[in-house]
Amino acid sequence: MKKHLCNLITGFFITSGMLSLSVPALATTTIEVYKSPTCGCCSKWVDHMRDHGFTVITKDVGNKEIRKKVGMSETLGSCHTALVNGYVMEGHIPAPDIIRFLKEKPDALGLAVPDMPHGSPGMEGRRVDPYNVLKVNAPGDTRRDAEIYQRYDPYANKAANKAASTAPATPASKNDAEGFSSIMRLKN
Repeated sequence: MKKHLCNLITGFFITSGMLSLSVPALATTTIEVYKSPTCGCCSKWVDHMRDHGFTVITKDVGNKEIRKKVGMSETLGSCHTALVNGYVMEGHIPAPDIIRFLKEKPDALGLAVPDMPHGSPGMEGRRVDPYNVLKVNAPGDTRRDAEIYQRYDPYANKAANKAASTAPATPASKNDAEGFSSIMRLKN
């Protein structure tokens, strides 16, 4: 009994130690946000970041100057610009994408969600539009240069579900057998 209890306690401490090493301490990650003092959606995005464990410092001075200084193109611009761990975060980027990006530590300038898409963090409401989180590789890169890092499309699941419910159980044509999606089949 004593040996079993000792093994149990040892296992608990080993597991606890491993978990603490694998989970980043986001509470110590500070993000600096440059925004207008009157921007309501920026304040909501700041709350979103705090809800995900970030320590947020807000600079209510606008973001055009800092965006230019760090090399984020105006074509990728939004209403706020943030700096975290040497990266630039432009716009209403979901916190989980920033967390994943910081774990990956890519050789890049940062991430951007251009404009202010409805349904993104800080822009919640009844309307939800598709949008992309873009990976910006270098200062001065424009939308054309950026890579899609994460897609958000509230209609994609509806279309895929509808296509799946109307799709035949077996391929109906040679194209289906070659791996064309059911969405493509609907367009034919």
